[in-house]
Amino acid sequence: MSTTPTGRLQEAWIGLATQWLDYTRDAAERGVLFMDVMRKRGNDYMEHATEGKPALLKFAHALVVDGHTLPRPTNYSLLHILPSDRHPATDEALRPIVVVDPRAGHGPGLGGFKEDSEIGVALRTGHPVYFVTFGPEPVPGQTLEDVAFAESHFIQVVQQRHPEAAAKPAVIGNCQAGWAVAALASVRPDIMGPILLNGAPLSYWAGSAEQNPMRYSGGSLGGTWLSSLASDLGGGQFDGVHLVENFERLNPANTYWAKNYNLFSHIDTEEERYLEFERWWGGYFRMTTPEIESIVENLFVGNKLSSGTVHFPDHDVAIDLRNISAPVVVFASWGDNITPPQQALGWIADVWGDEKAIVVAGRTIVYMLHEDIGHLGIFVGGAIARKEHDQTISTLDQIELLPPGLYEMVIENRTSSQTADKLSYGNFDVRFDPRTVADIRKLGERFDSGGDEDEAVFSTIAKVSSWNASAYKTLLRPFITTVVGRPQGELLMAFNPSRLQHQLTSDANPLVKPVRELAKTIRENRHPVVSRNVFSRAEKAMSRHIVKGLDFFRDTRDASTAQWVETVYGPLGMGAFLPPDAPLHEQADARAHEMLEAARAELEPLIAVGGFPEGLVRMVLGAIAEKNLVTRRSMRIAQIIGHAADRLIASGAIPSVKSPVDWMAVRAQQARILALFPEQAMQAIPQLLPNATERTAARMLADRIMLLDGADSASPSDFAQQIQTLLQVQEPRGASSDAPSSSDAADAGTSKAPAKRKPRIRKAT
Repeated sequence: MSTTPTGRLQEAWIGLATQWLDYTRDAAERGVLFMDVMRKRGNDYMEHATEGKPALLKFAHALVVDGHTLPRPTNYSLLHILPSDRHPATDEALRPIVVVDPRAGHGPGLGGFKEDSEIGVALRTGHPVYFVTFGPEPVPGQTLEDVAFAESHFIQVVQQRHPEAAAKPAVIGNCQAGWAVAALASVRPDIMGPILLNGAPLSYWAGSAEQNPMRYSGGSLGGTWLSSLASDLGGGQFDGVHLVENFERLNPANTYWAKNYNLFSHIDTEEERYLEFERWWGGYFRMTTPEIESIVENLFVGNKLSSGTVHFPDHDVAIDLRNISAPVVVFASWGDNITPPQQALGWIADVWGDEKAIVVAGRTIVYMLHEDIGHLGIFVGGAIARKEHDQTISTLDQIELLPPGLYEMVIENRTSSQTADKLSYGNFDVRFDPRTVADIRKLGERFDSGGDEDEAVFSTIAKVSSWNASAYKTLLRPFITTVVGRPQGELLMAFNPSRLQHQLTSDANPLVKPVRELAKTIRENRHPVVSRNVFSRAEKAMSRHIVKGLDFFRDTRDASTAQWVETVYGPLGMGAFLPPDAPLHEQADARAHEMLEAARAELEPLIAVGGFPEGLVRMVLGAIAEKNLVTRRSMRIAQIIGHAADRLIASGAIPSVKSPVDWMAVRAQQARILALFPEQAMQAIPQLLPNATERTAARMLADRIMLLDGADSASPSDFAQQIQTLLQVQEPRGASSDAPSSSDAADAGTSKAPAKRKPRIRKAT
């Protein structure tokens, strides 16, 4: 190393020149390898199309039902997912899990995209697993009602294939499939168990301009008529590529730069992941004109699912989400700019109006909120599969046992000092915090949500859209459909730029073939640049500036669009001529008030009616209300104690109860009474438990349910003291002899019958 200033300067320039040569060689190699990945992407696109675009599942599967063979044929099919050597044998006593993927421009496969996925999680827990897939071409004339008929048939077939299962199939609906599953569950509540709605937009009008600008696109384009035009230009089919392009416009920085630059800058490690995703992202699927028009008119612009004004026209059946009798589990994320929490959960407030109405109707609704995962991450994120999906599927039995009401499901990491047992599952603890409709309405406060003002704007947009759609169908459609038939539609689809970019970079283009040989040579003699190279760091800095610039463009565009839509359709614009309808929450509040008044008249005479089962359940529900939370552990203990109570009754220890008890019905009835008459219900407990034996037994069982999950038995709660005063019974707590046994704990996690064991009862003092 030179010691003179001139020598050091020369060395610096030589070092800089060397870094430049290293960088340019590396950048040139990366450029060739990048083009080779584009070539492979094009080949994957062509190969997938040639194969008929099958579902991109990582799991072996077998066809069970082909929707083309049904009385109302569709392009949907039912697949049975076959466990491999990596998975345990299927337990036929466990409820089947049915995964339904969205039809939103792409093909099926999200639910089983990788080993850590919804399907993978269900297989690892031993459940029979099924997948509802669909083909790229719809059956001519296919409608959403035809699809609903096919899916209901699939679920019934699944149930028939597993007669040993103790519970109905649980159905997972991803994104667009979520609202379809919810609609089906409202019409056919008899065929399915819990439904899990992941990133599903059931309340499209909800949200904020900052968080989800996509909801303004309908108003900016004049409503739904453009979807009809696109279908007519497709010769009677709507090309899914239009939906994909809408998603891509949401984030131009990722679409036009960041996604490809990430591949270019990590070309030696990112190829497999990139190609895997692009194979799914570039598989464009189609819909019929009736399907896309029903979706955009009823859901996206009309928001009719929340208002209960969607009908199945062939059977004149109204889709009322209040009819869903099975538990509903909703998963949403604040990082999702396509289906934010307001859109995923707003229907609860719009449909029910009051959490007490949910209880009175005997419904259970559970939701989870993630802080930052994006829309696609909800379905394909490995960490999400290992935590949220895993814990949800493993907790379905406990969710079914929850008292009716609205809950937020919170999953927390178990600390190193905590140990798992047979009442736990995995490395997480799960609790259910009771929530109110007011909590749902407060979700909009996190962002600048306009509330009723936004709803008024979208109500006017829906009216303008309906007028524009009618005008288009009357004036323009006859002319366009005469000029554009199926051949012309296929030609226009083939020349879509999104398709051409795949085709032109594949081996079908002879100009691309030399890239393969050059890339092979470079991989054999690769010269990656070192991380400290100044030009490499400058490249990354330039990339960050490009992303920021495109993000600035996006934010400016979205803010301008939102402002334009609110001005044009607001009270000083079209809203003055087409005034909005009454807000949905006002309609929901009125329905809830009417329902609750009728329930009060029905239930007030029943406050003091009942016996041991009613008294026991009322005590447990009262303890839950005091703690304002339920844990998965306590619900598993409740399962154990339920078996113990049945054995207690069967032994004749409670002579007032002569027949088997329907605990689910008792739980629902007592939850209704407590929701409407909390004070009177608690004061009436002594009347339900008239003698010392029943009081002692009920107190013992209730304590075991509520106090064996970590509560401090040395400090009785206000509720426990109230019960002690009412019943005049003292029950020692925390005795190890009353703890659930390992065999009972195993029973709590499965649907198998509990071991026969005589219950122990302490006499009253």
